[in-house]
Amino acid sequence: MFTNNFDPVAFELFSLSIRWYSLAYIFGIIFGWIYCKQILIKTAAIQKLFDDYISYLIIGIIVGGRLGYVVFYNLFYFLKNPTEIFMIWNGGMSFHGGLIGIIVSTYLFSKKNDQDIFIFLDLVSVVAPIGIFLGRISNFINGELVGKVTNSNWGVLFPSYDEKLRHPSQLYEAFLEGIILFILINFIHFNKKNKVGTCSFMFLIFYGCFRIISEVFREPDIQIGYLFGNISIGTLLSLFMILAGSIIYLKKKNEI
Repeated sequence: MFTNNFDPVAFELFSLSIRWYSLAYIFGIIFGWIYCKQILIKTAAIQKLFDDYISYLIIGIIVGGRLGYVVFYNLFYFLKNPTEIFMIWNGGMSFHGGLIGIIVSTYLFSKKNDQDIFIFLDLVSVVAPIGIFLGRISNFINGELVGKVTNSNWGVLFPSYDEKLRHPSQLYEAFLEGIILFILINFIHFNKKNKVGTCSFMFLIFYGCFRIISEVFREPDIQIGYLFGNISIGTLLSLFMILAGSIIYLKKKNEI
């Protein structure tokens, strides 16, 4: 048994609390940016555009992630407390909302610069697992998004949540959605037969599948519970991801 007594605050800077979750976002973006610039991008034109694209990407992640949490996970609460929508420091971000934000911001950037949207979405798909991995590790440190009760030897006690042993579902997600997904999408990207758009739709399909597996071990959000049967909001949104990825695959296949 392991007791999770980690402090969500990484360090204090001039009386400002710097949390692990914030650092996960910062370093995820920095590592992703470096990986794209140094390894993935091969054309001078995209290299030149990519630095400007990062600004769109950050806005898409933050705005989409927050609005996704508001709409998907706690709409009625925020309708009653609209000013709290802007209080991101209190927590509450949605991966699926961030994904939508990325797609919208990438569409706007690509249209503005007359580029194929999938060029940039493919790059994001390759590096996104880095940020996802760091984010799930910070979820574990924070003792949030806990797993279901278990009697297994690797059960973790989250004192800030309750006194029951639970699956470290955050670590399951870090492994599947971070490490394994990174390996798979990078394998696709560096395959000589890889075509523009492939990394994007395969990311949607793989992440959706891995998230659904993880949801089996994850406690549903207390304010929502299960929508029906054992289907959580995370599972439902991931099913839509798989559907979207499959549609893009069929569209790309017909274009060949």
